[in-house]
Amino acid sequence: MLFMIIEHFKNSDPKPIRERFVSHGRMMPDNIVYHTSWIDPQNARCFQVMEAADSEKLNTWTNCWRDLIDFEIIPILSSKEYWSQFE
Repeated sequence: MLFMIIEHFKNSDPKPIRERFVSHGRMMPDNIVYHTSWIDPQNARCFQVMEAADSEKLNTWTNCWRDLIDFEIIPILSSKEYWSQFE
């Protein structure tokens, strides 16, 4: 299952997030697949596409970052998957 993860940097400060990422990496369990991400520098948000069996699997990863980031986790479908439901 795919998820759009929207990260809201607390205090709009990316520096502590960058420091942790450089020293510890993404800290993501093996059962999660990172696909891609984009950054909105004006509002200090990161948009990521992740893959996991279900949203509960993402908790281990998000718990490593909750002191620095607020998360929105949104299940998503590719356009092809969505539209195939109507065929």
